[in-house]
Amino acid sequence: MFDIESKNQDEITIITKKTTIKFNIADALIDAGLAVGKIAGPGEFEIGDVAVRGVATESGKTIYDAEIGGVHVGILGNIEEGLDDIVADILCTSSVRAIREIEPKLIVAIGNVDAMVADLKLSARSEKRLKVKNLDSLPATKEVVVLS
Repeated sequence: MFDIESKNQDEITIITKKTTIKFNIADALIDAGLAVGKIAGPGEFEIGDVAVRGVATESGKTIYDAEIGGVHVGILGNIEEGLDDIVADILCTSSVRAIREIEPKLIVAIGNVDAMVADLKLSARSEKRLKVKNLDSLPATKEVVVLS
């Protein structure tokens, strides 16, 4: 079980029983309060009970896949490249193209939510914090959540 929250559109925070990890989407940095400091760039990292994989894109940006208890959370922001390297049950993005290519069960909308939901022909619900129990607890049909 874990929570996802966002205090601003440039940051996604994943909270588990063992750790809290902040993903800064604008700067592609991970802050987990580690002694080594913030993590940037591609690579594979184990942070508490979260496995994080940073994937380099052709333009030099990094997108992230965080796996918690069998649930994959893709953290892309508005990046629309390197999508073949991400499999996500939950996708944190503002890219309609990424949503269509990756086909997540749940979308955490970042950025221009109105245009996104109109293009996808979906509605959005607002939550302060998204609670995820396990893979089976995710919606059967695609949903958009706005974290505020």
